[in-house]
Amino acid sequence: MNRDLIFEGLNDEQRAAVEATLGPVCILAGAGTGKTTTITRRIAWQVASGAFAPGEIVAVTFTEKAAGQLRARLAALGVEGVRASTFHSAALALVRRFAGDPGRILPTKALLLRQIANRLPAPYKFRPAADLATEVEWAKNRRLTPAAYGSSLGGHEPPIPVDLMVRVYREYERRKAEAGQLDFEDLLERAVTLLAEDLAAASLVRERWLAFTVDEYQDVNLLQQALLDQWLGGRDELCAVGDDWQSIYGFTGASPSWLLGLPQRFPHARVVRLEESYRSTPQVIAVANKLAPKLRTALADGPEVEIAPAVDIPARIRELAIPLEEIAVLVRTNARAVDYEEAFHDAGIPFQGVSLLDRDASRRLLRVLPREEGSVAEAVRRLALAEGWLEHPSPAAQKLGDREQTRQADLARLVRLAAAFEGTGAEFAASLRERFGASAGKGVHLLTLHRAKGLEFDAVFLPRLDEGELPIRRGDVDEERRLLYVGITRARRHLVITWSGKPSRFLKEIGIGAASNPVAAAAGGGRIFDALKQWRLERSREDEVPPYVVFHNTTLAEIAERQPRSLAELALIPGIGPTKLERYGQDVLRVLAA
Repeated sequence: MNRDLIFEGLNDEQRAAVEATLGPVCILAGAGTGKTTTITRRIAWQVASGAFAPGEIVAVTFTEKAAGQLRARLAALGVEGVRASTFHSAALALVRRFAGDPGRILPTKALLLRQIANRLPAPYKFRPAADLATEVEWAKNRRLTPAAYGSSLGGHEPPIPVDLMVRVYREYERRKAEAGQLDFEDLLERAVTLLAEDLAAASLVRERWLAFTVDEYQDVNLLQQALLDQWLGGRDELCAVGDDWQSIYGFTGASPSWLLGLPQRFPHARVVRLEESYRSTPQVIAVANKLAPKLRTALADGPEVEIAPAVDIPARIRELAIPLEEIAVLVRTNARAVDYEEAFHDAGIPFQGVSLLDRDASRRLLRVLPREEGSVAEAVRRLALAEGWLEHPSPAAQKLGDREQTRQADLARLVRLAAAFEGTGAEFAASLRERFGASAGKGVHLLTLHRAKGLEFDAVFLPRLDEGELPIRRGDVDEERRLLYVGITRARRHLVITWSGKPSRFLKEIGIGAASNPVAAAAGGGRIFDALKQWRLERSREDEVPPYVVFHNTTLAEIAERQPRSLAELALIPGIGPTKLERYGQDVLRVLAA
């Protein structure tokens, strides 16, 4: 194995991570900082240096595709035999070896949950089964049984009333057990129980699997952590790799606490930060650092980031001299994607990622519409109402899940299009296929922010940065802020941020609010804000915590605007409690005085 090849092209931070062949190691890898290269080279060096044999190393990824890419990169470095797999694949292998065939694994929960949901009272029977599946996964990833679910929700809101969700969850478990089936969470739970109760099996696993690397560790949930703990068996040979600022799957039970808490769990852990981005221009990095000030780049300058209201996105896309496949429009919800889907069709811009005709509302309507006679407008309205369309949604409709909001938006759009159409039901169906069915697989990427994670594009558009949309009304603000960070850091060169309603509070955090506020501007608020951010960055590195643990940008913006002169005045600012006042108060006042 070529040692020079392993270390070729690494920067000092990456090299430090690669050379840390023994755990525990925590690699905090910012967006675009070469995370996959680093962990691949580290595993290769673990083998080349003699620290571990290939068969003693387990690399855990969150997708089979990522596992395959990791194996391919290792093979290119001359390393064969490392086990690279997902939590679920590894769990299945263990269960089969020590307990035999576990039975049929459900490829999806949605079909079974659709059957159960059909027996719910209206309007809940129309809720997308995928929303119910996500809720079941939320519970099972927290290891909550149907009996414990209802009393363990805290501030969490299920997609349907709690009593109905308990009923659905209980019936789901009953039918699944009766059919001898199990889902992916059952598979993890069974592996955890097996290793906890079968000491001989646990001993064999721990003798064989000696070193673990877990990628995307910020996305680990309680159930996955329980399985990892069984694999480790009290040992500390763990390399956790992730970015807490890309933790955006709280709705499934994932938490960045496992990543950030690793140095406390293992006080002797080596912490390595990867902060040099090889993806984005300095202009894009500057905006990202307004939210999470930790990245730098040596790349050449690119165009200035455009941050403005009411940007005509189709027109701007036409102005860019880059392939459409290198452009992405990233939205908060699938329901919002529907607007841009229609706008792109009308503008003749091909796109990929979503399709009105592929979704449930359209499919169900198009199956029966050609047989309808009479007025198309009346037929579509009647069919939509039969499908649970909320013609006059109440304020409570804002709490509907993303998929149900998308379904409602699709039904409303079909009703609106039918109202302006003259012809038969069959002709209307044909017009929908002609208008919305021609651009699959090519063109601009139209994606939700969640689906864009792990991807990168030459140009990224972030529309609808409106209060109530990002952050979304029902969302956790901290996680919504991380979603925006993920969106920003998908861009290599071109970044456009726009809004159409009430500007999001996040615009103030990236400097737009302060710049447009005459009081703050007159007082030099922008300059003070930058000085406070620099102090926060230095303090966070000194304390070895993420910057937002010191203060959020919203708090710094309030400090810059109000410019308190005493601890008493500082204490009046939201986000500054007694503990933070004691810990940081004098420092903040010194920055303001300077």
